[in-house]
Amino acid sequence: MPARRRPTTPKAGMRRSATRLVAGALVLLGVACATPKGPTVRVTIPRGATFRVAAESLAVRGLVSNARLFGVYAKLRGRDRSMRYGTYVLARGVSWNELLEDLRRGRGIVHAVTIPEGYGLAQIVPLLAEALEVPRDSLEAAVRDSSLRRELDIPTPTLEGYLFPDTYQFPDRITAREAVTAMVRRFERVWRPEWQGALDSLKLSRHDAVTLASIVEREVRRREEGPVVAAVYLNRLRSHMLLQADPTVTYALGKRPGRVTFKDLRVSSAYNTYRVLGLPPGPIGSPGLSSLEAALHPARVPYRFFVAHPDGHHEFRVTYREHLEAIRMVRSAASNDSAVRELNAVRAARDSAARAAGAPLESLPPITVPPKKRRRP
Repeated sequence: MPARRRPTTPKAGMRRSATRLVAGALVLLGVACATPKGPTVRVTIPRGATFRVAAESLAVRGLVSNARLFGVYAKLRGRDRSMRYGTYVLARGVSWNELLEDLRRGRGIVHAVTIPEGYGLAQIVPLLAEALEVPRDSLEAAVRDSSLRRELDIPTPTLEGYLFPDTYQFPDRITAREAVTAMVRRFERVWRPEWQGALDSLKLSRHDAVTLASIVEREVRRREEGPVVAAVYLNRLRSHMLLQADPTVTYALGKRPGRVTFKDLRVSSAYNTYRVLGLPPGPIGSPGLSSLEAALHPARVPYRFFVAHPDGHHEFRVTYREHLEAIRMVRSAASNDSAVRELNAVRAARDSAARAAGAPLESLPPITVPPKKRRRP
């Protein structure tokens, strides 16, 4: 025999009716919460976050008025377990139903990607591949796009130097080609029409200027030295001298920027400016705005040589003899600085030990730099 259904009590019926009323009210509330769309706000829902945490984040950013009621509403709609994690840019004033749909589909997710100044394609491509979750080979193909290269009059096989370094907000599921195109368009917006006059004066093409700027970008740490470094290279070009720019050698070797050895200088490459006269075939990275301006508006100085101090600033000289003297001075200063740092470290260690032992520092003997041993001729 089929089981008998228990008779419905008046109280149970009232509870069910109340539940339906609350559910209906919340559904109406979710729709009624829509107001004219306001400004967009950024909110991040971290991977693994519960819906309650997500609702609280939305409430903090002013996207929902009550996190708890929003959570109940989502549960009644069966949407409290279907959301995509990430950083969203959402407009205030949308209905709760629209908001839940955004979370379910990932609508409004953005990927913030920062390309530092001086980065080359060897660094940009893997960075974009990870941030945008796009195949690396599709990015490799995008940076070789022939139509974009033709549009920009780029004679080299890639868009090296033309993916402008900046912070980008890419929408979710953007393609590799769309991302690369957006970065090229940013370069085009940065490039000023009035710079054509500077190009004519310097007798450079835009590609030449971007190439020079990319070398300046890798050479300088202090922005104020950019125009002087650019002037040095232009002076060497006019004098038919080899540029001898270390960053072009590390680029040719596929190494990270840094010191080069005599062995490095022998690399056979069109980018090795220690062996090949003139500018390299193309940029060695993406120059920022200040380096572009330095290349287009170099300082009016006669220098043709420079050498860097350990802290990054340079000594500029006109003649090779002066340059050799500057190298000796920089090495001597670096050696003295090293000795002083070592001395200070020894003093700090001694003082720390003395304090730990309770000994007065005034009673300790002085520590001096030992005299340097003379090298035998």
